[in-house]
Amino acid sequence: MVVELFLDLLSQPCRALFIFAKKNNIPFEFKHVDLLKGHHLREEFGKVNALKKVPTLKDGAFTLAESIAILLYLRRKFNTPDHWYPSDLQKRARVDEYLSWQHTTIREKGCKIFITKVLVPLVVGQPCSPEKLEEAVEELNSALKQFEEKFLQNKPFIAGNEISLADLVAIVELMQPVGCGCDIFENRPKLVEWRSRVEEAVGKELFQQAHEIILNFKNPSTTQLPPELREHMKQLLKP
Repeated sequence: MVVELFLDLLSQPCRALFIFAKKNNIPFEFKHVDLLKGHHLREEFGKVNALKKVPTLKDGAFTLAESIAILLYLRRKFNTPDHWYPSDLQKRARVDEYLSWQHTTIREKGCKIFITKVLVPLVVGQPCSPEKLEEAVEELNSALKQFEEKFLQNKPFIAGNEISLADLVAIVELMQPVGCGCDIFENRPKLVEWRSRVEEAVGKELFQQAHEIILNFKNPSTTQLPPELREHMKQLLKP
């Protein structure tokens, strides 16, 4: 049975799932949920995922939310190559360690740049504050320093010599600031080399396909948010 994946490739976790499924020839039906049109807030999508978030997986009558849970489900269901989530205890622990750490560091800080530079202006109709953007960039820089020193060190990939789910989850998050014009790879040769290895491992064509939307998202000012989505986002962005 073909699984259904409810995705919007503007979303980092959705891109990780898309790349993983495509790279491993997992049969799936792409169900587009347009976040900027508020499709995730619709009643019909709420019947699939009560959290009203993407990504979401539907496998027959079974539904699953949360990207890490979905990645691991696909890894196990389709018995993908071991390097993605190694059977070796310590290599798997390295993957788990990164996946646990990244939520409040790489993901949170990368999202903050995207929110500050893209979403806030879309919601309030005014350019972002340069001071707030600078603050967000500094926070991500601090997390990137930890990422390089603690997780990458001198290894080709986070868990060793082969790509894993940790690398895939990391790269999609780091491409989000790039998509809104913040080149976080500049003056970071170790990070640039790692990115190149990740692209090579998943396939450059697939990598570009997954990131086409975010890399062409330089001028979001032409985007018109539906009123209900604008109000929803205002509530989320309240301090």
